Amino acid sequence: MDRGNTQEARGQPQGQSEESREHPHEAPVKETTEERAPGALLGDAQIRRWMWRVGAAVAAGIVVSLVFGIRGGLTALVLVIIGDTVRTSRKDSSVPAWQKSSAAERRTEKQLKSLQRNGYLVLHARAVPRDDEGVSDGRIDHLVIGPSGVYAIDSEKWDKRLPVRTMSHLKLFHGPFNKKDRLDEARWEAEQASRIIGGQVGFDVPVQPSVAIYGPSIPWKVMRVRDVDVYAGNRARAYLRRRPKILTDTDVDRIFEAAEKALPPKYTD
Repeated sequence: MDRGNTQEARGQPQGQSEESREHPHEAPVKETTEERAPGALLGDAQIRRWMWRVGAAVAAGIVVSLVFGIRGGLTALVLVIIGDTVRTSRKDSSVPAWQKSSAAERRTEKQLKSLQRNGYLVLHARAVPRDDEGVSDGRIDHLVIGPSGVYAIDSEKWDKRLPVRTMSHLKLFHGPFNKKDRLDEARWEAEQASRIIGGQVGFDVPVQPSVAIYGPSIPWKVMRVRDVDVYAGNRARAYLRRRPKILTDTDVDRIFEAAEKALPPKYTD
């Protein structure tokens, strides 16, 4: 399965829905007011979005006005506009080349944003070499560099109806499914990132692989299975913050700059 096109389905029993990815459009060239004909305006996705939003709000306002009066209609109009604006903003990712990231990735991204004030820097959807057996698709969902070290985090959405369990810290199961391949993939990607970044900065840069799981209940805080840290997705922020500091601000900046240059974005325009 190509994880780049089926991130949402990754880690689920076969047959579940997939979430596609889409590259962003290039930034539109600025035009003067005189040059923007009506047809050009209609071709602007943001303007079309607002036209639809206002149209839906007006329609709702008219319907509600007939039942509850003008004041109720105006209230409904405003609520429709606000509601649609909030709904749209939650779907957007701040990563330009990652506008169609999975729900799991967006949730982890949101947690990682709040760590910037604590000195953590993040690169999303970065490419690393694939392995010879094809287990890895050659992508790290989130590469985090901060005071407590460097981490390669994979965000997973699994079926919440199936339990998650481990066996002697060597096996991870999701219901009847052995997740060895997922652990091997996470470990491979972290090893590649460590090798490449270390080659750039001239010293060893250990990268800890981890898997943040959304959906099923995880009966532990953090469990290391086959050298990969496994935890519930909503613990991603705590997982990073509660570790001892081992890197200085200078180290963090140097490693981040090297990673940004050496690990290209997996998806480009």
